Amino acid sequence: MTLSPHTDWPRIVLLYLAGLGAAAQYGKVSVVFDRLAGVWPDAGAGLGFALSLVGVVGIVLGVTAGIVVARVSYRRAVIWGLWAGAVLSAVQATLPALSLFLATRVVEGLSHLALVVAIPTLIAQLSAPRDRPVTLTLWGTFFGVAFTVLVWGGLPLADRTGLPGLFVAHAGWMAAFALILTATLPRAEPPPPADPLSLRVVLQRHATIYRSPWQSAPSIAWLSYTFAYVSLLTLLPPFIAPDWRAPVVGGMPLVSIAASLTLGVWLLGRMTAVRVMVLGFAGSAATAVALAVLPGDPVLCLALAATLGLVQGAGFAAVPELNSGTDERAQANGALAQTGNIGNTFGPPVLLAVLGAGGYTAMLLVAAGALAAGLLAQQALARARTAVR
Repeated sequence: MTLSPHTDWPRIVLLYLAGLGAAAQYGKVSVVFDRLAGVWPDAGAGLGFALSLVGVVGIVLGVTAGIVVARVSYRRAVIWGLWAGAVLSAVQATLPALSLFLATRVVEGLSHLALVVAIPTLIAQLSAPRDRPVTLTLWGTFFGVAFTVLVWGGLPLADRTGLPGLFVAHAGWMAAFALILTATLPRAEPPPPADPLSLRVVLQRHATIYRSPWQSAPSIAWLSYTFAYVSLLTLLPPFIAPDWRAPVVGGMPLVSIAASLTLGVWLLGRMTAVRVMVLGFAGSAATAVALAVLPGDPVLCLALAATLGLVQGAGFAAVPELNSGTDERAQANGALAQTGNIGNTFGPPVLLAVLGAGGYTAMLLVAAGALAAGLLAQQALARARTAVR
């Protein structure tokens, strides 16, 4: 795929819409999780795996996905990932035995990884350098937008048609974009890496990525961001006054997206993505401390979402800013997927345990500490990059 001085907006929009389907691989189960017990009444705690297995695959194979995607080509990874997602959702629509449903979620984790590694890499390739902060900030909203669409449109669909209707709709979305992108994505791409794929290569690549202050910076930021964001979105609502609870909880993801696409884009035109992440971490850590003093304050909850939105967009924009090669970007995106899944998976239970042991204030202070750690890590990595130069 030949780099162009001009941004290919039509293809980028198509890739973004395909990415909403990738986010829905998580969200379609999350938004109807309370209804799964009616389908598999004897599953008990095993139902939790229906939600977590996609993330576990990302934890184990995130960096590996970045290596594999570079070898099969980004175009093929997107198209195969979409077709696999379509087939798996179609199987899930039959509401099979839980063991088969969980098996499809494991394979769906592989499909999801291929998409979240390849799509932002392609978006960076199709963007002129001056537009990459905008296009990758847009990409950074794909999870929030998909979850919002699922809540507004997916839940009413599931109410009317049952769970199969939601899964069929997702299968149709994935298949439609597999066909559209097969017809529209350019076939020419850089040649794949020459070194053979092996366990030794995979382990070496993990070490290389996480030792590199360029490749690791976005993923380390994403670990702090996901650890705090998902946890607080889940655990804060009971502490918000009942009259304000619904609008604040519904508004937090939207405020985060809006801040990313407005203030975040404006800042990215004036400073580096790393600086924007540092500002976002500083603001969100300070807001979390303020929320510890003023429990459930609606304005502070929305301010927390806005400051985290700066990290959300700048995290993806930092990948091409810090890594010039296509393969390096794919590996950085793989590491970002890996640490993001670690944060999503372990953040909520850790903060829930802190809440149970130490109460609300302790939970907010630990979250603030995680966000402050993200800030300090970015500053340390920036010093390491300066020292290497």
